[in-house]
Parts: sequence; C-alpha cells; structure tokens
Amino acid sequence: MKDKVPIWLRQGVSPRRLALTLAIGFAVGCIPVIGVPTFLCAALALTLRLNLPAIQAANYAAMPFQLALIVPFVRLGGRLVSAGPVPAFGPATLMRLSPEVIISRMTGIAGQALLAWLLIAIPTVALITLTLTPFLRRIPALAGPSEIAE
Repeated sequence: MKDKVPIWLRQGVSPRRLALTLAIGFAVGCIPVIGVPTFLCAALALTLRLNLPAIQAANYAAMPFQLALIVPFVRLGGRLVSAGPVPAFGPATLMRLSPEVIISRMTGIAGQALLAWLLIAIPTVALITLTLTPFLRRIPALAGPSEIAE
C-alpha cells in the first residue's frame, strides 16, 4: 500500500494540477451538506480528468472542517440573503410542523449555506492551489526533469 501512494500521485499529473486537485477536493469536502462531497468529488474527478485518489483523500481530510463549518455557513448564508436568524428546530417544533414545511425550511437553510460555501470556496481553491504548488514541486517523485533542476 505504501509503495502505491507515489504511483497514484504521479498518474500523469503535474505538481500544479495535483495542487488544484487537492484544493478542489478539500473545498468540496467542506460543502455544508452531509453526504454530497464524496459523490461530487468523484464526478468532478471523472469529468475534469483529475486524480481520483488524490481528490478523495483531500475530501476525506476536509470532513472535520465540513462538520465544524456547517453552522458558520448557515449564518453567513442567512446574512447574505437577509433571511434573519434561523429558527430552532426542537423536537416539539418538529412534531407540530408538516413534512412539507420542514423540507421547505431545511432546503432554504441548505441553500443559504451553499451560497456562503460557494463564495468562500472559489478563493479558497485559488489560495490552496497557489500555496501547495511550490511544495509539491519539491517532491522528487512529482517533479519532472525540468522541475528538479530548478
């Protein structure tokens, strides 16, 4: 297993492309909707021809951040759309509401959180890519012959 990691990382990927792949995986891994990132990362990797093991590794590394950022994304999203404070959903409240109302409220809250995530994710991907690329170029297994000489 340990011997296969460098092979997976080198699958025709330049250090810059690998940095972009890891940045996208990490950003998508922070989407404030549980269960979405793994499938979205796989779809992005296949569509954009990114390194699938690398994007999923970054996605899984982001899981603790995903959980920690759900509430801040919901709050920021609520401020962005001027929705006001999000009502508390206690067991008593949920019992009185119809399933349609619950789904409607949860969809609205998720949409607000996704808006906030999107505004943060785009610059985050750029920043992570720019920061990670020089570090990945220093790894001999990833650097091409011209990059080792630099």
